[in-house]
Amino acid sequence: MGIIHSIVGFKDFVFQTHGQIIDLTIQHVELTVFAVVIAIIVGIPLGILIARVKKLAGPVIGFANLIQAVPSLALLGFLIPVMGIGSAPAILMVFLYSLLPIIKNTYTGLMNINPDVIESSKGMGMTSKQILKLVQLPLAFPIIMTGIRISAVTAVGLMTIAAFVGAGGLGYMVFSGVQTVDNNMILAGAIPACLLALLMDFIVEKIEKGVTPPGIRKADGTIKLSKKKKYKFSKIQKIIASCLVVILAGSGIFMATRKTDTIVVGCYNSSEQIILGNMLATLIEKNTEIKVEKKLNLGGSGLAYTALKTGKIDMYPEYTGMSLVGIMKQAPINDPAKAYKVVSDYYAENYGITWLESFGFNDTYTLSVRQDTAKKYKLETISDLAKVGDKLKLGATLEFCNRADGYSGISKAYNFKFKEFSSIDGGLRYTAIGNKKVDVIDAFTTEGLLKSYKLKILEDDKHFFPNYDCVPIVSTETLQKYPQLKGLINKLGGKITEEKMIELNYKVDKQAADPQKVAEDFLRENKLIK
Repeated sequence: MGIIHSIVGFKDFVFQTHGQIIDLTIQHVELTVFAVVIAIIVGIPLGILIARVKKLAGPVIGFANLIQAVPSLALLGFLIPVMGIGSAPAILMVFLYSLLPIIKNTYTGLMNINPDVIESSKGMGMTSKQILKLVQLPLAFPIIMTGIRISAVTAVGLMTIAAFVGAGGLGYMVFSGVQTVDNNMILAGAIPACLLALLMDFIVEKIEKGVTPPGIRKADGTIKLSKKKKYKFSKIQKIIASCLVVILAGSGIFMATRKTDTIVVGCYNSSEQIILGNMLATLIEKNTEIKVEKKLNLGGSGLAYTALKTGKIDMYPEYTGMSLVGIMKQAPINDPAKAYKVVSDYYAENYGITWLESFGFNDTYTLSVRQDTAKKYKLETISDLAKVGDKLKLGATLEFCNRADGYSGISKAYNFKFKEFSSIDGGLRYTAIGNKKVDVIDAFTTEGLLKSYKLKILEDDKHFFPNYDCVPIVSTETLQKYPQLKGLINKLGGKITEEKMIELNYKVDKQAADPQKVAEDFLRENKLIK
């Protein structure tokens, strides 16, 4: 019955979100094809070059191998400061990963041709260019196409990371599902990605058969050369080549023009941020003639901040404590008004970013445990936890692990040490505590999953955690261009309490409500849209 219920639930979820799934699939195809086509355009000539200039083979293949050895998220992290967010770093990352199979297979295919065939061609009076075009490439073509197939299939999976930098694609569903512990959402992103990889492999195989010159046949691992000296492209081959050119050109034009004269609203990867991001976008769309683009579910606060600072987005919801400690690297300030003034002045002077009025809630850090753990050890405060920390396992987000107002700071303030400490990002830490893999997790006080899992929030009795007042921050240049935005966005000031934010998050995290609908319903309730 459990399996049947899950299948029915997944079916209903797909039915409700099929439009979004289709849009994300189209984005995924565009990004993947663009990256692979560029890799083919660059990789095949490089393979030909190193086959002719053999002293370059080691450095070129070595560089391609080195790129493969770098973790994909690390490579993306290196690209973000240079290229910002969006499709550009995602495409470049997948392009770099796609190079090795194409370069190596082109080189291998050319180098493994029987030398007697080359000598015979020279004896017939062919030039080097003619030998390459009429003999070597046709013979190596099946091996080259194998490299392209490997790159294409791998690229589909790698491109899921594009959602991490706001480029869209099916990874958006996967990341969102992990964040909200929603298996239906994870499957809605993962299954189409798997099917897309299989489809990509099938299409490339058909292209291989369609464009492989007559006379080239695989038999017992050998390749035979046709006796024909000249090969002409057939009609179907010309159509396939034309389609690839159109896809490449069309994708390039689309990506170059789609951001024209729009306001881009961003947020990072949490249900709360996605709700607030949708709230800002909808508020602007419904009350002005300004076009709005959304880049939701970015990787984290640092990424969203970088995107705003470099002009890739125009606004996003931020927290005073997050900026003060994480971005400005200053000590926590417990006075909310003072913290707001410090960060707003600093951002205005150094980054050209304006802090508007606070939404009205404080979403600070907390530590929480299961009810059975709280009962067993009589836990009410973090000081109580410190007394028994050596008996418990902590699972915390990467950001909490690396912040001064996170683990390093609070462990000193409360003088505790856990039996085991592991980094578990996003909603997975809730899964871990629910499955009793860990006993304590970090959380934000307004997270809906705290309510879903019925966790005990421990009191910060030493008042270590600073205020995390949530505030919409906007590029000052954008406000100068659209001065009506300041007054419009400030209508949200003070409208959301901690209790209300928990309720909104709960609808998304537990009841699987669409964040955009949750945001729109809130705006209507408060008469901010019709």
